[in-house]
Amino acid sequence: MAKNTHRAGDRKDGRLIRTLSPYAKFVPFIMPQRNDRLVHYEESFEITKADRFLRSLRQDDAYKGIGFLHFIVAAYVRCLCSLPGINRFIAGRRIYARNSIEVLMTVKRELALNAEESSIKVRFEPTDTIYDVYSKMKAATNEIKDLSADPNNTDQFADMIARLPRFLVRFALTVLRIGDYFDLLPASLLELSPFHGSMIITDLGSLRIGPVYHHIYNFGTLPMFIAFGAKYHKYEITDAGKVEKRKYIDLKIVIDEGICDGHYYAQLLQAFRYIFQHPEMLATPPTTVREDIR
Repeated sequence: MAKNTHRAGDRKDGRLIRTLSPYAKFVPFIMPQRNDRLVHYEESFEITKADRFLRSLRQDDAYKGIGFLHFIVAAYVRCLCSLPGINRFIAGRRIYARNSIEVLMTVKRELALNAEESSIKVRFEPTDTIYDVYSKMKAATNEIKDLSADPNNTDQFADMIARLPRFLVRFALTVLRIGDYFDLLPASLLELSPFHGSMIITDLGSLRIGPVYHHIYNFGTLPMFIAFGAKYHKYEITDAGKVEKRKYIDLKIVIDEGICDGHYYAQLLQAFRYIFQHPEMLATPPTTVREDIR
């Protein structure tokens, strides 16, 4: 996570990285659209220990709703402590280190077929534990699901744009794209935008289906989309020759390869595997937090 020491070339939401290799700086010009740079990856993670850990947390009434959505977000936040490059983004064909950790997701106001959807954006600190992640996400989702509450600022802004004639909607979006390219959008708009953030996640396991490869929007700065599905079991033979029943979950990740290379992403996936096997580490703050390169 970038420090808030603004220099020439920095944006409101990120610090320009100046020490990248010439090739890395050239990538946004070779592949100017985010969809040009997307890489799709899927993996099955063994979650037996993580599931047991979450069940133990749910014994406390304060955390009875905690689940794998919170676990994966907490794992992502923890990974940024050692791999801050995952929180970069590309804007105006330059690569920036983001100033904050902002996770987005879409929430239905109620579990009905035609219920309204809304986006939430939750800001985290790199030192947040799984307890912090749960509390922050619960507060944000409860606010959305409160049917008596007014629409949030994101919904109000989208509604205002959608009410315009079609040619004005296209013009407004063009203005927004140009403004984003040159960092002319106000900080208040970036704050409510569902297209600007560190990562977006969807829990398809709650719908009892498998994950999908979800596109990332060309507009905005989102570099990663994580989708995960329902839990399932496998029977496996151990090294001792015994048959064990283990739990798994499938993740599909769409990532912007322009912000860092394949080796860096491989380190992220290895860190995820480690956390799934050592879930208790999310209950305490990290000992160190690395800053991205200058």
